[in-house]
Amino acid sequence: MKTIYETTVKNFGSDVAAFAQKGFLITFGHKTLSTLKDFCYFVEVVPLEENIEPGDILKIDDQKYEILRIGSIASDNLSTLGHITIFFTEEGECLPGSIRVKGNKFPVIKKGSIIKIQRNS
Repeated sequence: MKTIYETTVKNFGSDVAAFAQKGFLITFGHKTLSTLKDFCYFVEVVPLEENIEPGDILKIDDQKYEILRIGSIASDNLSTLGHITIFFTEEGECLPGSIRVKGNKFPVIKKGSIIKIQRNS
C-alpha cells in the first residue's frame, strides 16, 4: 500500500458527536467559520501526493474504509486547507468537498489520531 496522504488530528471541537450521530465528520487545517469550529476535527495541513480515487483506502488509526466516491474539489480542499467532509454512509449525494466511504461503523477519533489515504500500487 502506498500512502498518498497522512495527517494527525491536533484537536477537535466540543460538539463533534453531533455530526457523528448523522454519520459524517469534517476536518479543517486552518481556521474555520466560527459556526463550524465546535463540529470539526483540526488536522495538520499536508498536501496529497496524488488525487483521491475510488478504491483508495481511508485509514483512521487502525480503522479502514474503502473510498467509494469523491467530490470534484475534495482532493484540492484537503491538500490546501486540510478540509474534507467524510460520509460513512454509502447512500446519498457526494458533495463537491466530500468523500463517501464504505462502512457504516463510525471511527473512534482522538487527539493524536493518524488519518491516512492509501492506494494499492
